Amino acid sequence: MFEKFSRSWELVKASAAVLRSDKALMLFPVLSGIATLAVLATFLLPMFALRIFADGFGIGGAVFGFLFYFCQYTVIIFFNCALVGAAMIRLDGGDPTLRDGFAAAKSRLPSILGYAAISATVGVLLQALKNKDNFLIRLLGSGLGAAWTLATFLVVPVLVSRDIGPIDALKQSTALLKRTWGENVIGQVGIGAAFGLVTFAAVLLSVGLVVLAAQASLALAVAVGVACALGVLLLGIYQAALSGIYSATLYRYAVSHETPAAFRNVALARAFAPRD
Repeated sequence: MFEKFSRSWELVKASAAVLRSDKALMLFPVLSGIATLAVLATFLLPMFALRIFADGFGIGGAVFGFLFYFCQYTVIIFFNCALVGAAMIRLDGGDPTLRDGFAAAKSRLPSILGYAAISATVGVLLQALKNKDNFLIRLLGSGLGAAWTLATFLVVPVLVSRDIGPIDALKQSTALLKRTWGENVIGQVGIGAAFGLVTFAAVLLSVGLVVLAAQASLALAVAVGVACALGVLLLGIYQAALSGIYSATLYRYAVSHETPAAFRNVALARAFAPRD
């Protein structure tokens, strides 16, 4: 187990090295964040105006939730495909542009829409379980959500790399999970936990700095607060870009057994050795 943690950490560091060599990859999460906020604002206004969830999570709420999830997932998956498409070009030694990434995503748009519809359906069902009063049902919903996240971690690289439909992409991602389960779990949890701790520390530091700045003037406190908020946002953007590169690398080697130049010093051959 220690070896698996060590190897996964090396994969994360190598992914970070790739991101440092091409910081433009961070633009994809930035644009994705802007687009998702626009979608959120579009749905929030009618939700409050029509009081859709005033009587709980009924049929109308389920339909509204599906439409919201579908639009959000379409945007998120599209930009993730663009990020992974550009990352794969970088892993091959190329110099990708934003246009290259978006071209990769556009070429898979029908599959992206199909996968977004599947994800929206799952999202609504999981949310329904989590809204139940029964603790065991809510716990089941959380467990199924975690399993879904793991099983679909490599769907985006599959969609980008192969001209297949969303169902086949899900099947391949699930099959690859059996070969990459250790690195998949440790990589996702490791990246999430590391950035979670850093973000928590950054928020605490930000609060302290804002309080100190407020002792001097309100304007300074506002300026410090804005700067700190941007810093926390940058951490989230970096995490999203790093996760995309990590998934692209896992998929690339699991399928082709070719080691990208940026990962020559990582024991990828042992990472994907056949399991008994």
